[in-house]
Amino acid sequence: MTNEVLSQSRDISECIFVEPVPSAREHLAPAIEALRQNRSITFDYQAFNRDTPSSGVVLEPYFLKLFRQRWYVTGRNAADGRIKTYALDRLSNLRLNTESFEPDPTFDPCEYFRHSFGIVAGEGEPCDIELRAGALQAKYLRALPLHHSQREHVHDGYSVFTYRMRITADLIEELLSHGPSVEVLSPPELRRAVADALRATLRLYEADKN
Repeated sequence: MTNEVLSQSRDISECIFVEPVPSAREHLAPAIEALRQNRSITFDYQAFNRDTPSSGVVLEPYFLKLFRQRWYVTGRNAADGRIKTYALDRLSNLRLNTESFEPDPTFDPCEYFRHSFGIVAGEGEPCDIELRAGALQAKYLRALPLHHSQREHVHDGYSVFTYRMRITADLIEELLSHGPSVEVLSPPELRRAVADALRATLRLYEADKN
């Protein structure tokens, strides 16, 4: 729907500003073409948490997803047969292979990310999550839910939001971005993870005083 509205508004394009998506500049078009033709792709991949790139990765792409101004491609890694996700802006030397493949008819992208906040699918079991938000922050969460499972329980001056999600790194980062406006009530392991990240951040600033 959004793309259709924007495509019909080209005459006023100078009045419409959208967030830049650097990962769309080079690799989005060939990735779309690979999806269209059911062709595998080969590329080198430089993950942020590795010093050296993985060379010659062969992927059978299943779908593309835009998250936080970055495009990601998810598919079956030919080397180990596992479903993996790669950020397009970390790819290099991307090329379409001549070989076509048959997508797994049982794979459902919506189900794959059903219990995920963002782009990290995670391998753990989903759990029940409770967040407490003040009256003002509750309005923002109400307008833009963190997850489709979000439910709100309104109290006097605050709300408790419940979710059914996996605990993933990008969920923790999202919760941290809300600062003191959102408090994790449960589960304990998520509360500890957020508290540990806050302590680590505080130590960085305390070090400046010594």
